[in-house]
Amino acid sequence: FGGIGKAAGGVESTANLLLNIIPDNLAIPGLFIIACFISMAMGTSVGTVMVLVPIAVSVAQSASFNLPLCVSSVVGGAMFGDNLSFISDTTIAATKTQGVEMKEKFFANFKIALPAALITLVILVVIALRGGSTDVGSYEYSIGLAVPYFAVLILALLGTNVFIVLGIGIILFCIMGTLFGDLTFVSAFSAMGSGTSGMFETMIVTVLVASISALMKENGGFEAILGFIRKVSRSKKGGMLGICFLTALMDVSTANNTVAIVVAAPIAKTISCEYGIEAKKTASLLDTVSCIFQGIIPYGAQLLIAASLSGISSISLIPWLFYPFLLAVFVLVSIVLEK
Repeated sequence: FGGIGKAAGGVESTANLLLNIIPDNLAIPGLFIIACFISMAMGTSVGTVMVLVPIAVSVAQSASFNLPLCVSSVVGGAMFGDNLSFISDTTIAATKTQGVEMKEKFFANFKIALPAALITLVILVVIALRGGSTDVGSYEYSIGLAVPYFAVLILALLGTNVFIVLGIGIILFCIMGTLFGDLTFVSAFSAMGSGTSGMFETMIVTVLVASISALMKENGGFEAILGFIRKVSRSKKGGMLGICFLTALMDVSTANNTVAIVVAAPIAKTISCEYGIEAKKTASLLDTVSCIFQGIIPYGAQLLIAASLSGISSISLIPWLFYPFLLAVFVLVSIVLEK
């Protein structure tokens, strides 16, 4: 789905369509909204960053905006969508390992992510309005090429099976890409093949990590971690904080939020059973905390790719990453308010 969407030009058309709708002086918050939408529709933060950062750079240069701010807005929006998307690998990993429905995890996540996103949007709007009137120019787009992403997002929100959603998305891109783009029968299958091969690395790493996790469990590693969490956590809220700490540690160590979830999930499930934490809450914490740290570590794929495409350092993006830091605050708030 990702391969054919990129080859058909669907991401660029969708982003350009939304950029033309959004007022010029609100282009920065507009980039955040566009990244949120694209990432939710694509199910990948890395793919969103790769496609939208060049657009963010173009917007920043044409309107003399703060480049790190524009790029960071895209990264923040990408992590929002990655966390909430029904077809994201992090969502699938978190829900399948905890045995919950995707829509249950979605609503648990949404309560945390929405306030953080709204406050981020307000901050970006204030910054944009203080910058005065600007002209970001106009961008070419095709509504037909944007249709598959809107369809996929709507179907996912309706709770349709992920394979059906992606299957329909692929068919729509084949049709729309042929009618409104340069896609051909041969290039469509070639693009799908490239998209599939792009998953090989993730699959191999996941298999290796699962194997290492089994060795850790067999040799007492899991029990040692559980023992530490039991020692410092005396309540349900303490158990939730333990899950957050564990997930954060795994993401910082592996620099991959999906892998972090796969490693942390068995221990998190044991903790949730011992402390009476709902499975949907555990899945939500796994997904959300992994996305928070994946979105702020300077050696993670998201920031490294964003920095490479924009020609700036990944460290320079961190002060402008409002959404991941606000999301961390609301995760803690949700734990404190948990009954």
